[in-house]
Amino acid sequence: MSENGRIQLNVRIAKETAKKLDEIVEYYQENLKLGRVYKGDVLTDIIEKSYEVMNKQKRGFKRY
Repeated sequence: MSENGRIQLNVRIAKETAKKLDEIVEYYQENLKLGRVYKGDVLTDIIEKSYEVMNKQKRGFKRY
């Protein structure tokens, strides 16, 4: 791990999935006005949001 708390992931994904990621990055770039948007930042955002949804669902399941 580097000094900024990041790790590098090397993964193989389908070409179609890579195209979808490129489209998502382009969407973020055009619509979020954040300056330069990187694939790693988009993936981080997607993972964080998915994690929140997962935890909400887990809490919902525990009520029953």
